[in-house]
Amino acid sequence: MGETPSWATWTTRRGWAWVAALVPLLVAAGLIVGLGTATRTSAETDTLPAGFGSTEAATLAASLPDDTGATAIVLWTADEGELTDDQVAALASSLGDLPDDAQAALGSPLPSDDGTAAFLPVALTGGSATAVADQVTALREALRADVPDAVSVAVTGPAAIQADLAEVFSGADVTLLATTATVVAILLVLTYRSPVLWVVPLVVVGLADRLATVLATHAMAATGLAWDESTTGILSVLVFGAGTDYALLLISRYRDELRREENRHRAMARALHRTAEAVLGSSSTVVVGVLCLLLSLTPTTRGLGLASAVGVVVAAVMVMVALPAALVLFGRWVFWPKVPHVGTPTSEETAKVWGRVGRAVARRPRAVLAAGVVVIALAASPALGLRTGLSAAEQFLDTPESISAAERLGESFPSGSSEPATVVSTDDADTVLATVQASAAVSSAQPSASGDGVTQVDAVLDAEPGSDAAGTAVETLRADLADAGLDGTYVGGSDAERIDEAAAAGRDRLVIFPLVLLLVLVALVLLLRSLVAPLLLVATVVATYGSALGLGWLLFTQVLGFSALDVSTPLFAFLFLVALGVDYNIFLITRTREEAERHGTREGVLRALSATGGVITSAGILLAAVFAVLGVLPLVVLAQLGVVIGIGVLLDTLLVRTVIVPSLVLTLGERFWWPARPGRSRQQAGSPRHLAD
Repeated sequence: MGETPSWATWTTRRGWAWVAALVPLLVAAGLIVGLGTATRTSAETDTLPAGFGSTEAATLAASLPDDTGATAIVLWTADEGELTDDQVAALASSLGDLPDDAQAALGSPLPSDDGTAAFLPVALTGGSATAVADQVTALREALRADVPDAVSVAVTGPAAIQADLAEVFSGADVTLLATTATVVAILLVLTYRSPVLWVVPLVVVGLADRLATVLATHAMAATGLAWDESTTGILSVLVFGAGTDYALLLISRYRDELRREENRHRAMARALHRTAEAVLGSSSTVVVGVLCLLLSLTPTTRGLGLASAVGVVVAAVMVMVALPAALVLFGRWVFWPKVPHVGTPTSEETAKVWGRVGRAVARRPRAVLAAGVVVIALAASPALGLRTGLSAAEQFLDTPESISAAERLGESFPSGSSEPATVVSTDDADTVLATVQASAAVSSAQPSASGDGVTQVDAVLDAEPGSDAAGTAVETLRADLADAGLDGTYVGGSDAERIDEAAAAGRDRLVIFPLVLLLVLVALVLLLRSLVAPLLLVATVVATYGSALGLGWLLFTQVLGFSALDVSTPLFAFLFLVALGVDYNIFLITRTREEAERHGTREGVLRALSATGGVITSAGILLAAVFAVLGVLPLVVLAQLGVVIGIGVLLDTLLVRTVIVPSLVLTLGERFWWPARPGRSRQQAGSPRHLAD
């Protein structure tokens, strides 16, 4: 083997390995304990896109008096038959026992026409998501303490839905971290079949995860970016997934070098040198990709972009600095019971399965390529009918009280009563109210708050919340307000937010998709010093994304019964699948180029497939399982994201990277590297580096 760079030798040299292993780990532990995770007070506009009517409405509503910050709706229903006069009177008298931060909007509950139910809007002081959740919990407890016999009470409305969403994330970080670490540990044990080895990368990646959370939250706080519990949850999954992938690649190369070299320090230096280019190229590509989220219109999406970039950098640095030294310190026995010794076969010599796959592809590469393209196209075709946009009721895997109460409310009252539109205005209050009441989209409207020149009107739409008709009603109401010349009036509420989020997501996809592809393409050109190879690799990851989306859509609609994907799922899935999908192609193609320098492109890709097949497949299965962990939270958007990414990663590792990419290389031969010619140039030149290798 040729000379390795000084940094790789230093980090694994006898005597310095302790320093290289302990210093990063101690620094990471010190920062985790010393800094701690940054905290912030969430705002209602964190998840709303900038520049849209619902966001402007929420911003104006924040200037209203504190006692009108959030609206809950209390629903009483008779257990059997109709509510009696005595029960209705008891409900009215119980209003005096409401918590201090809850104020009834009416003097008494409003009974339904069928007599089976009554409801009452309640204004809460609002504030952060945690504050609203606490207020809704206190309201529910107070109401249940005074509910008359044979009457059931439940709380729904925007505040209750927000509180139930907050409850989903209660303890989410701990749940996700514990589940992710368990999944990674199990898969590492199965991969290495060692009772010891898995502990080393898990400790390093686990510390990287905690350090990434600390540094990312402080970075977002310093730059004024918004984040929430889902941001840190996705960050943990990404760090564990990417960090473990890098660790698998390094350990696989190290084990092979131990079979060629007696001195484990030199073996690790060579393994680190050979792995560094792939990991650096891979992590740089992911960082460039996720930073494109900074162009999103949604504050928390921008925060996720910065957090993900920090996380990937931390994971790569910890794995490439601390892990090599830690493995060297433990010696060969860390691989027990399968301890690698000099002279035992390397991975490319023992990978019979992947060798057979490579030979099968090599026999008829064009036919294999055509068949692979057909499979990918068929898998992607269902995505042509994809729909996005979930109502509040469809956000949860398990139906919480706020959703079941809203459904019951719709049985006895106008369907839009549970989630009224909020019209917030700085225009003349009387004109605004008259215009809203006159709109054909509104069944009823009444003022709910005013102050500091701002007026809020709650409008019950003549449509079921979350339906297409509700979206149409919002657009009709907005048009009526615009026709009346009320330029300082904005329509908010759940349905307005839903259609604005869909519009913003469409804009984000239009801007971010091509930019991600362009930046990934540039990164690959610089890494591979080629034009053809990067174009083909980018095309394969786009095809993988389309297939994952198509198969995911089939699963969600035909098996799980969803009517649509969340508006954020296509964007996040695209970003992570393109960035992470390029990872595995980088691992394969950088090894192919290395082998091509000695054996030519045809033999090089077959040797690379044999050498990397096992580790990349293991990494892909692990990454798919890690993203599937997002489904442990009963929130549809995270479950959908985890499933789509999981499907995409499995497709990439089991079909695209193992069959389609090798068939492309075999079909094109040396033209795959154009304008570079690594195989021919090295073979013809007989360079000293080639001879030394």
